Formats: sequence, structure tokens, C-alpha cells
Amino acid sequence: MTTTVTMPKGRFADIGRLRVHYHRAGPESDSGPVLVLLHGWPEFAGAWKKVLPVLADRYDTIAPDLRGFGQTQALTEEGRAPADAAAFADDLKLFVDALGIDKIGIVAHDVGGAVAQAFARAHPGRVFGLFLFNGMYPGIGKRLGAAEHLPETWYQYFHRLDMAEELVGYNRDTVRIYIRHFLKHWAKDPAAFDSEIEAWTDNFMRPGNLIGGFNWYRATADMRMQLIRDGAPKMEKITTPTRVLWGRDDPVLKSAWVEGLEDYFADVEIDVVDGVAHFVHFEAPDLANREILKFFGRIETR
Repeated sequence: MTTTVTMPKGRFADIGRLRVHYHRAGPESDSGPVLVLLHGWPEFAGAWKKVLPVLADRYDTIAPDLRGFGQTQALTEEGRAPADAAAFADDLKLFVDALGIDKIGIVAHDVGGAVAQAFARAHPGRVFGLFLFNGMYPGIGKRLGAAEHLPETWYQYFHRLDMAEELVGYNRDTVRIYIRHFLKHWAKDPAAFDSEIEAWTDNFMRPGNLIGGFNWYRATADMRMQLIRDGAPKMEKITTPTRVLWGRDDPVLKSAWVEGLEDYFADVEIDVVDGVAHFVHFEAPDLANREILKFFGRIETR
């Protein structure tokens, strides 16, 4: 399978509080299977450039910029407010409603994975499958605040400070230095994003995009502290068929944390992938595309 690196032209959909920017390709249908790709931080919809065009050979495939990211624009004060996973999931519902889509499969990474889980819990009848790359889930619990892991999570606390946007956004160079750090440190191959640094810098130079991403960490701060204090909560299992592909060498979302996933997903298949770290979909796109297509092809026949 040849990796494609060209995204289709962006479109916009108004959902009341937001004007959502998204890319869409494939056999568009209001009745056939639709896959929605949800990015993480520090990302935007362009992070799926090696995935969306390949999936679109078989599926109607849509990659939106989440609230505060990319070219999605706030239209109201509510749309500018920091959003947790539940609020992002509500954005997603309004978005697919606006496109006239009833049921979706979700492919998600990092922040997007938390949004996907919140959507599946709130609207189980509207999602037919979840494919999750390295991401947060409640079962991580106290491991999130383990002493040996705290040096990796410094940015989550820094993003909550009022000065964070001013410091990082001082000029283009400071934005590039900051975003480049994570793209290099969280990838197995530090050069994996070298050709993308300027595009990522362009994205986070857009007005509001630094604070938009930082707002995720502000909105979810209490949830993170509760996990660290109280440990993994007991919750009803997500019943949607789920596939998890986790990079073994991820320094920030540890692959060892897959232990416990079965307590939160009733129907889950899990693999840890060698030779990649945080960005499996970007670091190993041929593997990612193959596994996504295999998973959704399988559950379609159920």
C-alpha cells in the first residue's frame, strides 16, 4: 500500500457555536459507512495526511479540526470556551448532524481518543466502531502521576498558566521551537516530522490556536488530578467494537498502560507496535492504514 500525502481541499460546516473546518474524501453517502478521524495535540486535521487519502479508497472519510485547533472557528462565547471530552463529543454530534450523517466509525489519537470514548458513551447507537491510537482512558488512573512519569507531563501543568500563550507565542521562532520539541521527543525517529515543522508552525501561528490547544489541558485539569488522587474509576464498559494500536516507545502515553483497557471496553482487540512511539498513524502509516481497513472491514460483516 503506497502512502499518500495530499489532503483534499478543506470545507466548512456551521454547527451553531463553531464553524468546523474539515477534509473529506471518498464515496460520500448519507447511508454508507463513514469514518471520522480525530486528532490529538499538538496536531490538527493535517496530521491525517498519510491516512485519510488511503482510507478514502474504501470509505467516506472525514477529518475535522477540533474546537480551538486548525481552521475551526468559534462563532460564540460558548465555542471559545475550554472544552473537555464531553464538550468535544457534543461538538462532534452537532458536526455529524450538520452533515446529515447518522452513524460513524471513529479513528482517533491522543486527545481525539478521549473524545471518541465520550462520544461512544453518550451516543452508543451512533458509532459502529472505534479505532484508537495511543490515548487517554480512565483506567490509567494513578499511573498518570507516578513519580517517574512526572517529568514527561510538565507541559500539562505549564499549559494551564496564564503566561503560557505569551511565552510560547512570542514569535514564530518560539512557536517552532516549542512544537518541534514534542514532535521530535514523542516520535521514535526524531526526524519523522522534519519536513512538517513549518506546516505545524503555520498551524499554531494562527490566531487562537496555541490557547485553543492549551485549553484542553485547562478543561481536563480536575479530571487528571482526580485520577492521580483516587485512581481508576469504575465505569460501565464501552460496548462498541474497539481496536487499539499503541506505539511501544511512546514516552508520554506509556504502552504499559494498555493493561486495564479490558476493564473499560467490552469488545476490544489490543496490540502494541514495535519501532514507533506516540504518532503511530504518522510514523507507520502503511501499518496504520492496513490495520484500520482490516478492523472496519471485519466489523462491517458482523
